[in-house]
Amino acid sequence: MRKENLGAKFDDLKVRVELIREGNCHEGPIIKCSEDASELMQDLVRKDREHFICIHLNTKNMVVGIETVAIGTLNACTVCPREVFKAAILSSAAGVILVHNHVSGNCSASQDDITITNRLVESGKTLGIDVLDHIIIAGNKHFSFKDNGMI
Repeated sequence: MRKENLGAKFDDLKVRVELIREGNCHEGPIIKCSEDASELMQDLVRKDREHFICIHLNTKNMVVGIETVAIGTLNACTVCPREVFKAAILSSAAGVILVHNHVSGNCSASQDDITITNRLVESGKTLGIDVLDHIIIAGNKHFSFKDNGMI
């Protein structure tokens, strides 16, 4: 294959990622504690399936983005670190708070919750994005990994 043909083929494979930052006319809320994040995500109590949300924060803990990373089933949600941090990187987040709901009404952390949290904390360290908390919302209660010394 000649050099010019190779270049033409490569041009066809290029992927373009563009982040457009529109004026910062709306400041997001500042998250000071797990109750603030839980209140922000209170609409999760009405969901009939597990939803895994990532709240993106700047260095002053101001919300700069909220993304639904995954929607699962009644009692499970598959989460991939790549998907959790993709939008956080694009929004220049300094930290993230992970939030998901338990449809059962039991806000206790399962072994799967603990495992994925540890994996995401390690992934965040590699990327330079702090995982500040992981909050499980169930009914009018919540469980915070940070408040319970698990992060």
